[in-house]
Amino acid sequence: MRRKRRTEILINGSKKLAAAMANEILENYKASIMEEPNDGLVMVKVRESAKKSLFYIGEVFVTECKVRIHDSLGIGVVTGHEKELAYQLAVIDAAYTARLKETEGWEKLLLEEEKKIAMDRADKLKQVLKTKVSFETMDTE
Repeated sequence: MRRKRRTEILINGSKKLAAAMANEILENYKASIMEEPNDGLVMVKVRESAKKSLFYIGEVFVTECKVRIHDSLGIGVVTGHEKELAYQLAVIDAAYTARLKETEGWEKLLLEEEKKIAMDRADKLKQVLKTKVSFETMDTE
């Protein structure tokens, strides 16, 4: 599983999953913090649809952290003030980069969590669509 997909699942899913995965690594390995979780701003790039040109629409507040396990660096970046989650993401990323044996069983957990996220989004969409007004069927007289 690619880093982007894995990170999206961990950020959008249950915080307990990220904590459990990070704790599994921290129980067995020494993680050196290279950069303490700290706040920062990241520029958001957007493609303008008519001219297909790129421009910066603004900034997003993030928390970022860097961790090293053995010789492998892990990075955790999350929007908002989420120091603990940024640290957990960095530990998980370092574990994948180091190809630790614990990561082999995680894909199944991540796929299950991805299904839960999709089901939750579908339920929310269904609730929103219940309130949608169809103007074609409204009687205007």
